[in-house]
Amino acid sequence: IQINPNNRKKIVVLVTKEHHCLADILVRQHFETWGAEVQAVIGNYESLRSFTEKFDIPFHCISHENLTKETFEKQLIAQIQNYNFDYIILAKFMRILSPQFVSTFENKLVNIHHSFLPAFIGANPYKQAHARGVKIIGATAHFVTDQLDEGPIIVQDIRHVNHTYTVKDMVTAGKEIEKAVLSRAIRLLSEDRVMRNDYKTIVFE
Repeated sequence: IQINPNNRKKIVVLVTKEHHCLADILVRQHFETWGAEVQAVIGNYESLRSFTEKFDIPFHCISHENLTKETFEKQLIAQIQNYNFDYIILAKFMRILSPQFVSTFENKLVNIHHSFLPAFIGANPYKQAHARGVKIIGATAHFVTDQLDEGPIIVQDIRHVNHTYTVKDMVTAGKEIEKAVLSRAIRLLSEDRVMRNDYKTIVFE
C-alpha cells in the first residue's frame, strides 16, 4: 500500500432526507480541508436538492416510490455510472441495497451506520440502545456487503450517555458522531490509508 496524503478521490454521495452528514462533506470540500471531490449527490427524495446546489454540485433525484426495487436500482446504477468515481458514500441513504447492486460496485460502497457495530444492526438503533440502557452510543463507517451492516469496519467512535438521555437526546448526540466518523473515513480512503483484509480493514493512521 502507498499512502498518498495529497491524492484526491472522486466520490458520489447517496442521500435520503437527513442532511447532517452531507452538510459536513460539502462544507469540508468547500473549504478544501481534505482530498475528496464530490462529483454528484443522488437522493431518493428532493429534500436536499437546494442545499446541494448551493455548493454548485449536481443533484439528481431518483424516487423509489411506485417502482420495484429492481427498477429503482437499475435507474440508480445508470445515474451513478454517468460519473467517474472512486467511492460511493451512503450519507444516511436509508434504503437497503440488493446483493446485485452491491456486487456492481464491489469495494466502492461506504456506509455510515448510527451504532457501534456489531451492536444494534438495522433500523432504529438509538431506540434499541435506549431500551437496553446503554452507557455509550456510537457510529460506524464501513464497507457495504450483501450482509446488512456487517461489512468491514473503517472507523468507529463513541460518546458516553446516561439514564437522563431520551431517544431524541441520543439521536441529537449521535448525529455529531456520525458526521465526524464518516468524514474521517472519507479522509482515510482519499489518502489510501485503508486496506481491506477479508472481513476486516487495516487502517494506516
